[in-house]
Amino acid sequence: MFERLTERFDDVFRQLRGRGRITEKALDQSLREIRRALLEADVNFKVARSFLGRVRERALGREVLRSLSPGQQVIKVVHEELVALLGGTAAPLELAPQPPTAVLLVGLQGCGKTTVAAKLARHFKERGRLPCLVAADTYRPAAVEQLRTLGAGIDVGVFGPGEAGSDDPVEICRLGVQQARLDNRSIVLLDTAGRLSIDEEMMAELTAVREAVQPHEILFVADAMLGQDAVETASRFHERLAFQGVVLTKMDSDARGGAALSIRETTGQPIRYVGTGETLEGLEPFHPDRVASRILGMGDVLSLVEKAEQSFDREQTAAMEARLSKEAFTFEDFQQQLKAVRGMGPLDQLMGMIPGAGKALKGAPVDDGAFTRTEAIINSMTLQERRRPQILNGSRRRRIARGSGTSIQDVNRLVKQFHAMQKMLRQMSRPGRKGRGRMSLPLSMPVP
Repeated sequence: MFERLTERFDDVFRQLRGRGRITEKALDQSLREIRRALLEADVNFKVARSFLGRVRERALGREVLRSLSPGQQVIKVVHEELVALLGGTAAPLELAPQPPTAVLLVGLQGCGKTTVAAKLARHFKERGRLPCLVAADTYRPAAVEQLRTLGAGIDVGVFGPGEAGSDDPVEICRLGVQQARLDNRSIVLLDTAGRLSIDEEMMAELTAVREAVQPHEILFVADAMLGQDAVETASRFHERLAFQGVVLTKMDSDARGGAALSIRETTGQPIRYVGTGETLEGLEPFHPDRVASRILGMGDVLSLVEKAEQSFDREQTAAMEARLSKEAFTFEDFQQQLKAVRGMGPLDQLMGMIPGAGKALKGAPVDDGAFTRTEAIINSMTLQERRRPQILNGSRRRRIARGSGTSIQDVNRLVKQFHAMQKMLRQMSRPGRKGRGRMSLPLSMPVP
């Protein structure tokens, strides 16, 4: 999402780093470029002005312009102020001391509330909680059925009009929370209706739900692709409902990202989670420091490691280490690693988390299809060929290329890459080898 903004910041910072001394005039010129980049990214102009004012005030200080590396000091100031703009520290949803924790989801139609409800249910279930879902959107066709389908996929119960014996959203929410309490559920997520635009009828209904349920938290769900409109919508929802947190959806899109930089400053409420993708796994706690680092091209290694830990099975990794110690790494192991990497998310997102990778790959396409081609090649091998790659002669490689729909060159490239990896892993697995340690990140990348 922040690719264009990152490129603009990188251009500005490259000029700053090249200066041995920064004058006030040069600083103002750089800040004008940053302002232009923020406005192009759909950041609210008031937010941009306030942000740059704070950066300028700090950057003009004696310790910055007179330091030995003024360019780096200015970058440090921009990073710190960007973190502050985004909220300072992560603010995940906290459960109420007395269950169930009632969470009311509000927002415009099409922002992704129903999917967010299911994602949050999965998120808390994975952490040992007992969630339930309440389908209170009785206006949008098939909204209740959609939530039931999503709930069934993660084995979480859904309370809807049928269970409540009513189509009144207020009554559905009230009875849903009551039932969650009887069932000893720790968190109940209330999916409400939205409109294409804010109207008094919708706001009155949401206010009535709030009064009837007294939710522990109201979360405003915003489509990150709305840009400036998201800020205006958030402000009006906050005026009427006083929500305590924000969930930004479609953060993996090609939107400019201004909503993420503006909503927190405009409403004063933290961004708690971001949605990335349509699958229920695509929900992440929002970390202001990590997002700021990614915007400034510094990467996000912590998030990358967390994704790896979630995707890689510890028992399988231990078994693979044992095979490595016997120098027995095979194409089956290679394929297992590829599947784990694919489970971490789109390749371009992973690349954005590696410091410097975005800059190094600037303008170069990141081909997720390489995973598919590599898996097709391995799947076209016999079991014997996967376990004994040394038997892959010319005729076998031609058969594999035909079976996988790839070229012989693709097969040769993969085999060559595999043998190089085998050699490297043999060296790493030798007793006394420095740097040997537990594998927690992918061993391989697909053939481009």
